[in-house]
Amino acid sequence: MDAVLKILAENEPQYLRELAEFVAIPSVSTDPAHAADVRRAAEWVASRLRKAGPIEVEVWETPRHPAVFGRWNGAPGAPTVLIYGHCDVQPADPVELWKSPPFVLTERHGRLYGRGVSDDKASMLLPILTAESFFLAGEKPPVNLRFLFEAEEEIGSIDLPALVRAHRDTLACDFVCSADGGMRRAEVPSITISSRGLARLSFTVRGPAHDLHSGRHGGGIANPLHAAAELVASLHKHGKVAVDGFYDDVEEIDGSLRAAMERLDFDEKKYLADVGAPCGFGEPGYSLLARQWFRPTIEVNGFYGGYQGPGSKTILPSEAHVKLTCRLVPNQQPDDVIAKVRRYLERRCPSGVSLAIEEGHEGARAYRISPDSSAARAAAETLTEVFGMPPEIVGMGGTIPIVTTFREVLGVDSVFFSFSTADENIHAPNEFYRVERFRLGLQAWARLWRRLSTARS
Repeated sequence: MDAVLKILAENEPQYLRELAEFVAIPSVSTDPAHAADVRRAAEWVASRLRKAGPIEVEVWETPRHPAVFGRWNGAPGAPTVLIYGHCDVQPADPVELWKSPPFVLTERHGRLYGRGVSDDKASMLLPILTAESFFLAGEKPPVNLRFLFEAEEEIGSIDLPALVRAHRDTLACDFVCSADGGMRRAEVPSITISSRGLARLSFTVRGPAHDLHSGRHGGGIANPLHAAAELVASLHKHGKVAVDGFYDDVEEIDGSLRAAMERLDFDEKKYLADVGAPCGFGEPGYSLLARQWFRPTIEVNGFYGGYQGPGSKTILPSEAHVKLTCRLVPNQQPDDVIAKVRRYLERRCPSGVSLAIEEGHEGARAYRISPDSSAARAAAETLTEVFGMPPEIVGMGGTIPIVTTFREVLGVDSVFFSFSTADENIHAPNEFYRVERFRLGLQAWARLWRRLSTARS
């Protein structure tokens, strides 16, 4: 292990240059204009896996963007570990708010800035580099390895479940370690035991057949933007989701989770100051962390229509558009929640306009594991060794869609092992990753595989 850790430390400058190459690829999976860039990112990952050592590498095609698979079976009798991550990124918009070009990795004060560096390019690169270090040191990795890196996570892992089902036997493993996820804060390590599910829809409110002069027609024709605003405003009442039946399948937070949250060092005032919010918002009777990790939500992600350019244009627009997402908790089913939101909107559509609802692709269910599972314990012991302190047990407000598929198809739970932190402007301008976290992550992956080599699944 000493030789492996020495190689990882000595090669850090080269690793950071490679990370810069990776970040320079604008692999925005949601934008068809970047389809070639997404493929280029997947091919970069495949090439880097091949360079790492005697790993069998394949590019698996899907109807949209490719995935990369790697396999090494050189540890007879040892467990098999499947490592998951993603190489696609969110759009960089609004580009004008970036302090440096979003696809040029730029270091400032120990932070690496660039779109996708935190979510998920730096963290998913770490296990590839770790595997290489074992081969360079003449020490084979202590576990058999499977790698599965997709290019659709940012659009909900649309095609990955079918890919996992089709390759069930090839992906069979004892443990799944997700390089996607993240930790709560930079100063203290954490183990994430849950993630919320996701369901999405969008709707369009239509009024007149085309835009109208707001002076000539205003006051006599329903304005679609007004109607959309009325619908959006009705979705919450006193901080609670007002959709009929929305909470029907939601269980109360159990005592052990509440106790774990109460033990955390969390300063709500500092959090609000850090994100620039004047106060908290949400469901009464729950702490801010409880609302973010263990309670369901509806959020408006986009609201637009009418004139968007400089100055004013005095029109009554013909259409208004709204994008919604719901974060879900255990027992909530994406299809059921979407159906309830649909019925709610249809029943409350104001007069004078029509409503067209477009449901998103297959949603994702919420996920939760026990902190006492063998993989979670191995991760906790590893983080204690690397950081010099035990990790916090936390939840995740976001969604990693594929982990429920791994559980259903492969029969294996996933442990989140990412070294991103919650404050790194993920999905926002000036996304960054800490150089120190990159360094600690390299050590941690090598030590985790050692622990998993003797763990029982």
